[in-house]
Amino acid sequence: MDLALAGRVAVVEAVERDYEDRVHVAVSIEDDPGRDLAGAATLGHRFWFAVDELEPLPGAEPAVAAPAARVLVAGIGNVFLGDDGFGVEVARRLADRPQPAGVEVADYGIRGMDLACAMQEGWAAVVLVDAAPLGAAPGTLAVIEPEVADEPAAPDAHGMDPASVLRLVRALGGSPPRTLVVACEPETQMSGADPDVLVQLSAPVAAAVDGAVALVEDLVAELTETEEGK
Repeated sequence: MDLALAGRVAVVEAVERDYEDRVHVAVSIEDDPGRDLAGAATLGHRFWFAVDELEPLPGAEPAVAAPAARVLVAGIGNVFLGDDGFGVEVARRLADRPQPAGVEVADYGIRGMDLACAMQEGWAAVVLVDAAPLGAAPGTLAVIEPEVADEPAAPDAHGMDPASVLRLVRALGGSPPRTLVVACEPETQMSGADPDVLVQLSAPVAAAVDGAVALVEDLVAELTETEEGK
């Protein structure tokens, strides 16, 4: 590919370091009709070079790009408790889709301590996806911005609802970033004390997953644009 790409005009998409601390530059080719696929790191549309293999265009001023706003999208819930697995399913769908730079999607399941620790890693914002009873029709989606009371409360290392996770962040000495919750009204509500397991979502909650994916992506776009504009 060196001969085919020599002298072509490229656009830097990413700069990475490998485990030996060598710098590699990922580029897309400016006149590539499929250049939009480079953002998803698609083979044949993104190419890697060492720094000394690239040179700036004559007369071009070096651009200093603002760092991408870091946003964590966390799916939470128990997949063995019916609709409580809603957040996990949404995170799974999102993980299969290309996300903007700085955005990380993860399934935290019932790992409240892990999520509380992760929320202290310098994120501009966190979007939690969860099933939550709001008194609406099953499958109804809502965006909530929870608040944590300043007065101390006993943290629950095993609690996996958003309020418990935020209290745990405070108990660990951290300060939660701006946190939004994409919540879905469940139809089935089970507890860990139930003798049975249910590994599928109810029909109205399953039907809400696609809408939740779109809603999360809209929120992420808004959050990254807001933070980068500061």
